[in-house]
Order: sequence, then C-alpha cells, then structure tokens
Amino acid sequence: MKDQKITNQDDLQSFSSLSESMEKLDLHGRKCLIPEMNRIGCNLLAGAFRGFGIDASVMETGKGLDLAMEYSSGKECYPCHITLGDILYYLKQEKKRLGDSFNADNYVYFMPEADGPCRFGMYNKYQRIVLDSFPDLKSLKIASITTQDGYSLDKMMGKRVVRDFRKAVFLSLMVGDILDRILWRIRPYEKEQGMADDFIERAMTCMADAFEAHSAGKDFNGIHNKLEKIIKEGKEIIDPDIPRKPLVGMVGEIYLRSHTMANQDLIRTLERHGAEVVNASVVEWVNFISYNRLRSAKIGLRLNLKLFRLHEVLAQLKSVASLTGELWYQEYRQKYVYNMARGILDIADDHQVSHLERVLKKESIFDFDIGTEACLSISGILEYAQNGYNGVVNVYPFTCMPSTVTSSVISPAMNRRGIPYIDTPYDSGVQPGREAAIRTFMYQANQHMKRHGRKKTSVIEK
Repeated sequence: MKDQKITNQDDLQSFSSLSESMEKLDLHGRKCLIPEMNRIGCNLLAGAFRGFGIDASVMETGKGLDLAMEYSSGKECYPCHITLGDILYYLKQEKKRLGDSFNADNYVYFMPEADGPCRFGMYNKYQRIVLDSFPDLKSLKIASITTQDGYSLDKMMGKRVVRDFRKAVFLSLMVGDILDRILWRIRPYEKEQGMADDFIERAMTCMADAFEAHSAGKDFNGIHNKLEKIIKEGKEIIDPDIPRKPLVGMVGEIYLRSHTMANQDLIRTLERHGAEVVNASVVEWVNFISYNRLRSAKIGLRLNLKLFRLHEVLAQLKSVASLTGELWYQEYRQKYVYNMARGILDIADDHQVSHLERVLKKESIFDFDIGTEACLSISGILEYAQNGYNGVVNVYPFTCMPSTVTSSVISPAMNRRGIPYIDTPYDSGVQPGREAAIRTFMYQANQHMKRHGRKKTSVIEK
C-alpha cells in the first residue's frame, strides 16, 4: 500500500499547519476571540487581556451550532461543536460586516487544550482542519495553551510582564467564580423576581472594566475594593423572610457545567424547583493542574534520588520549588479574596485540591494517579456529602469518559449514604423525561433536608 503513504509535499505542509497555526504567539496586534464557557469569568478574562493592551472579546455563543454540525460528524464532544460553531458564526458575521476588507489574519482564536484521554485535547486541532478548509480562513491563528505546562502564558506577552499577566488572568477567573456564587446565593431568595439577574449583569460589566483599568498596574486592591462594594449591594437583594432551601452541589465536566446554554440552564431549572445550587469553580481546575504538576515533579524527584541521578535531581528540585511557589500564590490569593467576600455574604467557599486528594485516599474509591477530571468530581461529591448538602448533580457531555467514570464510582457511594444523586448528560437535543427526573430529584432533596437539615452552607477548606 505504498501509494497510500504521505509522500506529497503539500500533504506534509497541511499536517504541519496543525502546529504552525496553533501556537503560543504574541496576542498583540490582532483581535483575540475568546469562546464563552463560564460567561462571567470569560468576560472578566477579556477585561484582563484588554488591560494589557490585547483587543479581546468574548464571542456570542450558541448561534452557530448548525454551522458546526455541517462541518462535523456528530461524534465529537458537544463542547467541541459549540466552540466550533461560535468561531464559524463570528467569522461569518465579520465577513458580512467587512466585505472585501475582511482579513482572517487580523484575528486570533484563543482555544486552550488538555493532555490525557479527554477529547478536549483535540478541539483546536480538529477546528484547525475545519478552518483550513475555507481558503479565506487559513490565515486565522489559533492561540493554544496546554495543561502540560500549567497553561503557561509565556510568549503571549513580553517576558517583563508575563508574570503580572498570569496573576491578573488567575484573579479574573477567581472573581468570576465569586460573582457566580453570589448569584446562586441571592437569586433563590431575591426580594423581587429578576433583581439578581439585573444585578449580576451590572456587576459583570463593572468588574470587567475594573480588570481593564487595574490589571496592568497590578492594582489588585482596586479590583478587591470594587468587588467588596458589589457583594454588599448583592446582599441587599436577599429577602430574609424566605426560608433556606435544599442545598444542591454540582460537579462534572468543566465546560458543560459552566455553559448555561449547553446545560439548558440547569442551575436555574433546579432553582425553579426549589434548590439553592453551588457549582464547582473554574479555578478549582486551574489549581488542580498546578497541584498535579507539583505532584508529578515530587514523584520524579524521589525516583531520581533513588537512582542517584544528581543532574536530574537538581532539575527536579528547581521544578518543585517553582511549582510550590506557583500553587502557594494561587491558594493564598484565593483564600484572601474568599475571606473578604465571605465576611460580607455567606457564599460557598472553594475546595483545596490537596484536601480533595486526602478525601479520595480516605475513601479508597479512586486515586489521583488515575487522573482526569474524575479526581475532582468524585472527591468534590464526597466533600459535598460530608458538609451536609441535600443532593448532588453530575453534569457532562454525552459519552464523556471522565464523567462516566465518576458516575460509575460515585452513584453506589451516594446510595449507601442516602444522598440524592442524578446524572445529567447533554448533547444538542433535549432528553425525554429530563424535567420529570429533575423534579423527582428535587423531591428527594427536599425530603433529605427535612430529615437531616442543612449542616453547612459552604465547602470548608481544611
């Protein structure tokens, strides 16, 4: 079958475009297009980018799904369809607006990736192939960061400011998580319907402007002060006469549980049936990546010490020191801001990844050595259970491997504890019986609260 081998130079060049057109490149000078995942966090992220002189915006989401289906087989992960549709729809609208002056080289598509078995690692590569099938879109660059180096932002900014840029990006995602938790805390108890949604839109715009104004100058106190005022305003929306409702924890694949259109606005649906919901944070995943890299470096250090590889030991020691500092900063900054926020309003605290690993070791039902997002989901569910939550929801794309593993491991564990648990897989269709399943789940959560009450309103860092 010699004739089927790649011998044509054009074929080799087409394959090389996967690396040449997906890289860490300087984001200045082009419009940076950010796909929406967590809406608030992504808009704050765009504000942080703009603060460092990058023309960044979050693309409108959900309107290009038909376009994505036209250029895919349907077997891909649902988030891949949504993000592909978003970029195709955005560029289509730009071509209509600009006409002959449209030039794809003026844009850069920001699409991170992950290593390991998750299909997320192939999104940007597949989308690169699709974009290359359009002659006028071949020059569009895809800026990609990866879990392999902890989502390092090197080369995207000058060396002089890249560390400050990374700190601002981390803070923007964390403040996005806090704004989400404020919304979930106040919306089930708002004095008038719609007050919480109106408030959070204004809060998102205000904080995005704050990141744009203060990020480059490292004026994080200016950002903290804005956030403090917003939390105080949000607290006033709560009607103290409304009794507390069953507390429902949410975990799962990070995109589906964060993207309201993809999960068919599941949190609002649960709230409509009487829940107060706490979703796992975006920063939890960022901390998990840093923690796993540190964990791997420590394992490598111990191995090289046993083998007396002194040169490798020195390299591993430097890596451990650097990663320890990185994780320490992330957790310190997170603890500082959450303590400030929780001093005003009793929003849910966030997990500490090292504690989640200890939870798994104690239960002996999964292990961080296996990896994937299942580590966070399984341990997060166990932590919800230990802290008096009245039910847990696992949200994921249909056929998602890590979330299917989570379901198989955690479902019997929740059954033994008598805690309501439900899987909510999603694709582009509406599943029959979804509403009935959620109503049944919420009935069980209500019954659980009547029997056991609500022990705590937060997941406590230990």
